[in-house]
Parts: sequence; C-alpha cells; structure tokens
Amino acid sequence: MSKAWAFRARCAGCLGGVSVWAAEALSALPTPVAPSTGPAANDWLGLIKGYIKDGGLVIGLFLAVAGFLWIAWHLLADLNQVRQGRKEWGELGLSGVVGAAIFLFISYLLGQAANVI
Repeated sequence: MSKAWAFRARCAGCLGGVSVWAAEALSALPTPVAPSTGPAANDWLGLIKGYIKDGGLVIGLFLAVAGFLWIAWHLLADLNQVRQGRKEWGELGLSGVVGAAIFLFISYLLGQAANVI
C-alpha cells in the first residue's frame, strides 16, 4: 500500500508541476489574427468561414505564382532553343504573347473566384 501511495504522490507532484509550466507557457502566446472578413463576436462559424476564405485566397496566390514561374521557365527554355538554332525568334515571341495571355486569364479567374468565396 505504501508504494502505491508514494507513486500516486509522485504522479500528482509531476502533474502539478506540468500544469504550472503549461499555464506559464500559454500565458505568453500572442492573440490569433482575425480573418479578413471580420466576423462578429462569438460567431464561430463566421470565424471558420473567414479562415477558409483566407486559406483559399492563399492557395489561389500560390497557383498564380506557380503559373508565372512555369511560363517564365517555358520562355527561358524557348530562348535557349533560339540561341541553339532549333527555333526562330518569332516562335519565342509567340510563346511570350500566348504565355502572357494565359497568365492574364488565370489571374482574372482567380480574382473572380476570390469574390465568390
């Protein structure tokens, strides 16, 4: 019996120390940033919807940057082929115009999607 009580006392002491440490650790955390929609106080569903909307906008921005990098890589590959004599300068210009048009169209669609979300 005495071993069991000693074990329980040690566990209680450890848990008490952990709870004091956790309270001190949590007291220094910054307050979270509210989503861009700014829901009313105690509106948890509005808060979650706002965070989902902000996450969707970040994913859309990531897709736009990825598209821009893909178009830039494609134009650099075409420039390399022009310098090696495999393609003409007109093909490089056409790739640039088509790439810019695709990028503008994708940016337009992402902007419209941001309004829908």
